[in-house]
Amino acid sequence: MKLTTEIVTTFMEQKIPFNKYLGIKITVLRDGYAVMELPYQPQFIGDPFRPALHGGVISTLIDTCGGAAVFTKIEPQDRASTVDLRVDYLRPGPLDSLICEANILRIGNRVGVTEMKVYPKSDPTLIIASGKGVYNIRRIGQSLVDNICIKESGSPDRPI
Repeated sequence: MKLTTEIVTTFMEQKIPFNKYLGIKITVLRDGYAVMELPYQPQFIGDPFRPALHGGVISTLIDTCGGAAVFTKIEPQDRASTVDLRVDYLRPGPLDSLICEANILRIGNRVGVTEMKVYPKSDPTLIIASGKGVYNIRRIGQSLVDNICIKESGSPDRPI
C-alpha cells in the first residue's frame, strides 16, 4: 500500500513546520511526480538591489518538492530524507510565486533520485533553477499513516 496523496499532502503542508511557515502548497501529486507552489512574500527577497528572491528559498522548494515525489513511491512505514541536493541557479528569481516540478529518475530499496525545475507562476517557460536530489529511503516498523492520522491539536506523538 503506497501513501495516499492526502497523507503526503497533509504531511508536507501541515506537519513540517518550516513548510507551513513558508506557505508551500502541493498543487499536483501523483505516482513519481509532484508540483508545489511557494506563494511570493517580500521576506523572500535576498537581493534588494536587483531585487531577486533568495537562493535558499528556491533550494528549499526544490528539496521539498523532490521529497514529495519520493514519498509517492514508498510504503507508509518507510521514511525518506535528503542525502544530496544539487541546485543550479540559472537566473535571478523574480518577485513572483514559484512553481517547482519534480520527477523521479530512479527509486530503489534505499535510494530515490529526483530531478526538479523551478519557474515563476507567471511564466512556466522561464526556468530559474534546476535541481537533482538524492533521498535516503529507510524502512521502519511504525507507519507514517499512524503518525499522520493526526490529532487536531497538533504534532504527532513522536517526530517522523
